[in-house]
Amino acid sequence: MRHGETYLNKYNRMQGWSDTPLTPRGRRDVMRSGAGLADVVFDAVYCSDLRRTFETAQIILRENQHAEDLSVKAMPEFREIFFGSFEGLDSSETWGNLNKFLGNEDGLPSYAENRSVIDELNGLKKMDPYHEAEDYMTFWLRVERGLIKLIAEHRDSERNILIVSHGMTIRNMIHAVIPDFSIEQHLDNASVSIVRYEDGFYHLDQYNGTDHFVDDFTPANEQEPEIHLVTPADRVEGKIK
Repeated sequence: MRHGETYLNKYNRMQGWSDTPLTPRGRRDVMRSGAGLADVVFDAVYCSDLRRTFETAQIILRENQHAEDLSVKAMPEFREIFFGSFEGLDSSETWGNLNKFLGNEDGLPSYAENRSVIDELNGLKKMDPYHEAEDYMTFWLRVERGLIKLIAEHRDSERNILIVSHGMTIRNMIHAVIPDFSIEQHLDNASVSIVRYEDGFYHLDQYNGTDHFVDDFTPANEQEPEIHLVTPADRVEGKIK
């Protein structure tokens, strides 16, 4: 699951290791996602060590009907990529400048020209005046360490594992186990992607799923209470009990 919307998401800012809390909409969407998954039995829950994923995971567990004995394990390996001195800057402007830096004069992405995410992240590090942004190998080796830990512990166990992480991190994790997965596909906040391990292979059963969200009956500009169990059973003729 990708974390819920944060303030830097809302303001279209670069957000890697920078960590802002979930917006009211972000918390509501996570509640809606969690309510739609309320009957799913999770055997373990992991997240990155950044606030936005931990907050998301906690809300999911509050909405779940089978989470009495579950706790969230935070793993720094599952952080988003670090954008160095570009953290907090305007996302559209930064990616546009990167594409120009990589030779695309109009500043638009060039996936049609088969430019890889690897080239983009390596270019971002070169473009960073401090060269502290993570290049692809630094980022991926970190994430891979966490993924190997989980695979070693849970593969062939028939367990149902929830990992709450970040857009770039999730896409690269899926690509690692399913090589033909198209890594540039977008992920919505609080969306669910399902990877199944069976007969020695990984299968992508769902990507960027949001159809399970329950309806949002919160009036515009009104913040839903931070702790509230919103399940389909709470609905009475289009209202919350």
